[in-house]
Amino acid sequence: MHDANPEALYQRWVGIGADTIEAIAVAIIVGYILVAAVTWLVRALLRRQFTLGHYEGFRAALGRAMLLGLEILIAADVVRTAALSPTLINFAALGVLVIVRTFLSWSIVVEIEGRWPWQRRIQGEVDGMAEQPS
Repeated sequence: MHDANPEALYQRWVGIGADTIEAIAVAIIVGYILVAAVTWLVRALLRRQFTLGHYEGFRAALGRAMLLGLEILIAADVVRTAALSPTLINFAALGVLVIVRTFLSWSIVVEIEGRWPWQRRIQGEVDGMAEQPS
């Protein structure tokens, strides 16, 4: 039996919205990882080159997928916390999650680009490597 209470209906729909955002994040992460893996494998097989440069590009693509997924997961947590259970304890837990995910994001950027997110890019730098002349 469905609850006709407007507050319960609101909480149900916000919960569905947050769950949907989380599902989108997971789908994006998995989708980008699959696309990156297939693209890397096809390029490597066609060129018959399994070089460090190709691997670095693959790692960069995986890192970008993780970064995007983390950002979307943070959005889902904010929606869920702010709309469904805005208590001090829940906001503190959200703060800890955001700090952990921010640290993970920074770590991924350092791995991909070899610099901290707040540092300027070196001119001509692409995905952590200097552009190679064609």
